[in-house]
Amino acid sequence: MFVLQTKTEGQVAEAEQPQDAAPKKKSKKHLLIGVLLAFLLGGGGFYATWSGLIMSGVGTKAEGAAEANPLPDISFVPVESVIVSIGPGEDGRHLRFTSQLEVAGSYADEVTTLLPRIVDVMNGYLRAIDPAEFDDSAALVRMRAQLLRRIQIVTGDGRVRDLLVTEFVLN
Repeated sequence: MFVLQTKTEGQVAEAEQPQDAAPKKKSKKHLLIGVLLAFLLGGGGFYATWSGLIMSGVGTKAEGAAEANPLPDISFVPVESVIVSIGPGEDGRHLRFTSQLEVAGSYADEVTTLLPRIVDVMNGYLRAIDPAEFDDSAALVRMRAQLLRRIQIVTGDGRVRDLLVTEFVLN
């Protein structure tokens, strides 16, 4: 006769897994797939935006649309160079400031007539600036804004649109 031995569930579990065995490591396959998909989708999105496939109104306009928006009627009036001494005494530095005024085309002659007054206002403002302010990196932006406002007061509203600094040399 045969004797049938049956094992209980606890004994089967013990027999299959030794106690000293290391726990099973999780697969990094899912992480690798996720990173790869992120790079692919990010690259595809960048290319689609960069090439103008999405989020670009340029491709929807007709080619003749650029001709429909001509340049505004503007003129540039050159202002003579202003040389200003900065700082006291012979050791002082000098500023050479050259600019042009962006004006509406119909006012170009009027603004040209007012150039001596404009140069006088520029000279007065540039001489009044503290010499230490020229060392600041944002000084040119502030000076340009202040000069533009003073020039607009001299010429009247709507005549001068912008002040373009073409030369700013500090010796």
